[in-house]
Amino acid sequence: MKEKYAKGLAFLVGVDKDKLREFVAERTGKCRILVVGDVMLDKYYYSEVARFSSEAPVPVARVMKEKISLGGAANVARNLSQVGCETFITGFVGSDTNCEALLEQFTLGGIEWRGLVYTDRPTTAKVRIMSGHHQMFRVDFEDRSPRDKEYTEKLETYIQQKLNESMDAVIIADYEKGVCTEQICQKIIKYAHAHGVPVIVNPYGTNWLKYANADYVTPNLAKMNKILLEPLLHPDDTQTERAGRYVIRKFKIRNVLATRSEDGISLLGEEASTHIPTKAREVFDSAGAGDTVIAVFATALAGGLKPVEGAYLANLAASVVVGKSGTYAIHKEELLEMLA
Repeated sequence: MKEKYAKGLAFLVGVDKDKLREFVAERTGKCRILVVGDVMLDKYYYSEVARFSSEAPVPVARVMKEKISLGGAANVARNLSQVGCETFITGFVGSDTNCEALLEQFTLGGIEWRGLVYTDRPTTAKVRIMSGHHQMFRVDFEDRSPRDKEYTEKLETYIQQKLNESMDAVIIADYEKGVCTEQICQKIIKYAHAHGVPVIVNPYGTNWLKYANADYVTPNLAKMNKILLEPLLHPDDTQTERAGRYVIRKFKIRNVLATRSEDGISLLGEEASTHIPTKAREVFDSAGAGDTVIAVFATALAGGLKPVEGAYLANLAASVVVGKSGTYAIHKEELLEMLA
């Protein structure tokens, strides 16, 4: 194990940053990636709290500023688009004002959204009331139950159509809001592999059997702990590798890309593993960091880079995102600056 780890570090020391910089600057625009998953709208109301209500013993938040951004699978798509990829997205939405706001953001970001399926449920949205840099309250609009067959069939038809048009990678962005059922996930993986396209999954919950045969899953340690027999509290590299092999064998997943907060990121396979230390930077807000990791890693795979090179790029991108407030997506220019 130590020998494999040493080889991984030796490779990282020799990472060709000029090659990666050239890829980000010139070749991401040739990558075509499909995102399937739970699209969400994030709303932030930044307020000033100076008094309590006369109606109930609760603080009164006087809204000073409003911010609307993409969340969930939509934020994954935004990351892809901002690093230059040709990005397609499908998922479930409702006929409501939150959907209208989503479409406006997709259009501004150059994201192809015509694969979205309109259902009889509301568009998933999270509304956060902020005071300074602190979140006071959150209101969720969502319905997590599985959609009717007519909606899932439209989703599957669109996925098959896009794969027939040639995709370079497929991302399953699961936030357990009703899209990523076991049936849909297994069909996506089957369709994609029939076309020779890798599938990268942002996992959620405890039923990882629905991701069986996926090429990569990209959990953080908190997500991994939910499916491990013995949770990892302060894992070293060896413990992380052991956990990764357990996930690979138990759930029939080919590889694991585990994000480890201040300990960086680990690319874990059945035989060998590579551990990439974090780029030292103050953590301000980790919201959206996982979306950035999976987007940048998928871009690297779609563009023909080696998985370890993609992990290196994803780690750099995450170090930018955690230094921002709220849900944030990486820009190509920021990634180029980190590579410089």
